[in-house]
Amino acid sequence: METVRFDELNLYPKILKGIQEMGFEEATPIQGKAIPVVMEGVDVIGQAQTGTGKTAAFGIPLLMKADPHNKKTQSIVLCPTRELAIQVAEEIRNLAKYMHGIKVLPVYGGQDIVKQIRSLKGGAQIIIGTPGRVMDHLRRKTIRCDYVNTIVLDEADEMLNMGFREDIETVLEYIPQERQTVLFSATMPKPILEITRKYQKDAVTIKVVKKELTVPNIEQYYYDVKRKDKVEVLSRLLDVYDPKLSLVFCNTKRMVDELTSALQGRGYFAEGLHGDMKQAQRDRVMNKFRNGKAEILVATDVAARGIDVDDVEAVFNFDLPQDDEYYVHRIGRTGRAGRTGRSFTFVKGKEVYKLKDIQRYCKTKILAQKIPSMEDVAQVKLEKIMEHIGTVIEEEDLTAMVNMIEQQVNESDYTAMDIAAAFLKLAMGGSEENQRAAMEGFEFGDTGAEEGMVRLFINIGKKQHVKPGDILGAIAGESGMPGDLVGAIDMYDKYTFVEVPREYGKEVLMAMTSVKIKGKSINIEPANQK
Repeated sequence: METVRFDELNLYPKILKGIQEMGFEEATPIQGKAIPVVMEGVDVIGQAQTGTGKTAAFGIPLLMKADPHNKKTQSIVLCPTRELAIQVAEEIRNLAKYMHGIKVLPVYGGQDIVKQIRSLKGGAQIIIGTPGRVMDHLRRKTIRCDYVNTIVLDEADEMLNMGFREDIETVLEYIPQERQTVLFSATMPKPILEITRKYQKDAVTIKVVKKELTVPNIEQYYYDVKRKDKVEVLSRLLDVYDPKLSLVFCNTKRMVDELTSALQGRGYFAEGLHGDMKQAQRDRVMNKFRNGKAEILVATDVAARGIDVDDVEAVFNFDLPQDDEYYVHRIGRTGRAGRTGRSFTFVKGKEVYKLKDIQRYCKTKILAQKIPSMEDVAQVKLEKIMEHIGTVIEEEDLTAMVNMIEQQVNESDYTAMDIAAAFLKLAMGGSEENQRAAMEGFEFGDTGAEEGMVRLFINIGKKQHVKPGDILGAIAGESGMPGDLVGAIDMYDKYTFVEVPREYGKEVLMAMTSVKIKGKSINIEPANQK
């Protein structure tokens, strides 16, 4: 897939700033091809489906052309539905965030026309609307076309299917002859070709037909997750599936940085990769990932180009990709060389509909999954340890060890079962289940904390390059307790004291049993009771 970066398209710095804030580094195929051509001012026929980023393909050129000093209408975009009109207006507004004096206004049926007329009186350079309502305003002269230089027909085939052909033609008749007409359509049926012949001059055709993309050997799942819970859910999935190498995709560079440090704070060997990093830095990160020194690579779509590692066992879509095709590129990084891979996609609320588009496009099934509980995580840990023990029993000579255990059993009051259970607890880092059993009836005494708080001891400190923020992040992230409830954090060279509200004490102790901070396993317990 040939890609173009937005900073190669000669756009105004203010538009680039808006694009950057939206988190896009490079143009999707339709954007890369269409933006330069539409900016030349010629008539354009763009053939592209939904989910290709075509709004920006015409939105950016409209903003490049717009005169902020002239309040009169300069561009009109026709869309088949009110939902699409609102969506397109919102995206163009985001692109224009740093362009002062540009007003983008959606007009559609079902909204009070008097209110629309009042908004139109204030002037709007770019109007996005449904054909019927735009035609209505043109007849009332509440939209005037004297300065209109561009009209865009978005999803033209949909508009024709909905019976808007006459309305579209009426609108086109109102607009000055000396104009640019841009048409986007997923299909090119005969009526569309008739409109292009009648209303466009020497139109340039730009075609981005999506390749038939299949995703073999990959089990695909999705989870309905609130934004604030995403890091917790990702951690649980990493613990349950324990992939050898994982790729986590985010849509923005900022999110890559935030997530990387959140994962590192929880003790995972994670590294970030994005377009702002110097080449030497990127090479270093990639080498760590290839050698298995970093088990989790958090990346943007652009930075992930050229990642060709066979052992990636899981791909996580922390953010839903902006283009359906990116979904396939992302998850295609697992399941290589005949292996089975897994992909996990996090969606929130309405994003489930976008996921349905992706399923249709990839002709694939993405199955809804329940978020694993802490008990599930503990159970999986136990199974893995038992499996490992089985292998050791089968393959190793344990005679010397058996003798040692026998000696212990004979010399102490412990049974072999007690010793096995103690070893298992150590191996599991004290799972939530074990911890809960140990804490039944446990009450905090006076730990030397402020009124209403309990003081906890953690065996990690400044010498391990840990900062108070790492401790705070781990406690809030693991226990789900709001970070602002954490009290004083006193950090020494080799240990730390932290205060938490008494009612959260047990929860924090249980949640932190098998946590790593800065890659190091920790021990947490109530501070010495006075």
